[in-house]
Amino acid sequence: MLATAMGAVLERHLDLVQPAQLGLWSMRGLEVLEPAFHAELQSNTLLLSAPDRLLSARPMPVLPATGPPQAAALPLAAALSGMFDAAWRGSAAIRKAGPERMLRSAFEELFNHLDPYSRYMTPEEAMAARARRVGQSGLGLRLAAGRGREVVVAALTPDSPATLAGLRLGDRVLEVDGIPLSAQDLPAAAALLEGPAGTEVALRIERGRRRFTVLLLRSTVPPETLQAQRRDDILWLRLDGFSNATDLRLTEALQDGFRAARPRGVVLDLRGNRGGLLGQAVAVASAFLADGVVALTGGRHHDAARTYVSAGPDLTRGVPLVVLVDGRTASAAEIVAAALSDRGRGVVVGSATTGKGLIQAVVPLPNGGELLVTWSRVLAPRGWPIQGLGVIPALCTSLGPEAVAAGLAQLRGGEAPMGRVLARLRAARAPVPASEVTTLRNACPPAEGRPADLAAARSLIEQAEAYNTALAR
Repeated sequence: MLATAMGAVLERHLDLVQPAQLGLWSMRGLEVLEPAFHAELQSNTLLLSAPDRLLSARPMPVLPATGPPQAAALPLAAALSGMFDAAWRGSAAIRKAGPERMLRSAFEELFNHLDPYSRYMTPEEAMAARARRVGQSGLGLRLAAGRGREVVVAALTPDSPATLAGLRLGDRVLEVDGIPLSAQDLPAAAALLEGPAGTEVALRIERGRRRFTVLLLRSTVPPETLQAQRRDDILWLRLDGFSNATDLRLTEALQDGFRAARPRGVVLDLRGNRGGLLGQAVAVASAFLADGVVALTGGRHHDAARTYVSAGPDLTRGVPLVVLVDGRTASAAEIVAAALSDRGRGVVVGSATTGKGLIQAVVPLPNGGELLVTWSRVLAPRGWPIQGLGVIPALCTSLGPEAVAAGLAQLRGGEAPMGRVLARLRAARAPVPASEVTTLRNACPPAEGRPADLAAARSLIEQAEAYNTALAR
């Protein structure tokens, strides 16, 4: 497993790091479990010591002068495996923590030195993550901790097996296929719900004083990520994430919203949206765009260089579009907001977003776990990096109501209050100096969404001159 993991890091990560450094960081992760340990490099030899003795000394491989860097993975993994064995024999604390915690600690320290988003997931965490990517546990329900050690139904997807079987929010789930559940290990509880589509699972439920068993047939149930409603002749679309059916739900919502009569405008609410599937983000942006670039990616690996394009047509027929963002808008949601802003299709309102513009490759591991390895950075259509900078709105609401009113007045008068900031943002190229990142983000500090966002969106749609001034061209 170490060979697979180290090979992925050496081959794909944005930054190429010497194997000796990867080895040192990994071994220093064990110092968290056993503070008496000390790991250090001496002349490219990795040493692991206890206070009274040397536990292990292994020469570290170097990157090959020619050929792929991952060629160093096997000798690096062999050296680390031997040092892990020595650590296991030399520490009761390491043995008490167990092999899985030992592995996690090593990876955590390694990735702490690489980037904020690469990480190791245990087999249980990986299974839950796969469920989130393709659907909610195959049953259309989400579990949460209740009182004490209770496990309760926290969310239900419409028309899912769980909903059709009559499960309710707050129902206590006692057992899955006869196995008792505990809130102390929710990932394991969620994993029990997983299984091939078409297979049955038995849930023992407690509702009030009544206990009963429900048989459910597993199926692929995409998470519900979109809410749509028409108010004041405006189509409001609230998008909470990007699952494998988000684009289909959006298309349906737009078709329904435009069927009776063309709305005055559309508001796409991405506040609090932490992201999801990149392909779905491209598809969502494409629903509002004619043909052209949505995003670009690039990295050290040759496969990381990609251009994502929209094929059109614009399903909203060019009506005014306002995109709401806040400090929690991240990742795939930032890609959508950046594309609609850069392409001059929508006006972004709110605050600076998270600034997560790095993409992780999912690497399956032999133990059933997964490695998320950052391998490419995202660029907006105009070439600026989302990482660190985030998306800056054309109308800022995080500076207070007076600033919002002043900004709207400027826009009505033909002046863009954030024009200079947005020009500097779009001129930025990676790597962006930290001072420039701070200056640009301070122009509209990140904040949580607020009611003023909705009022500002409505004002822009109702005031054509303000909307047109705010649009990027």
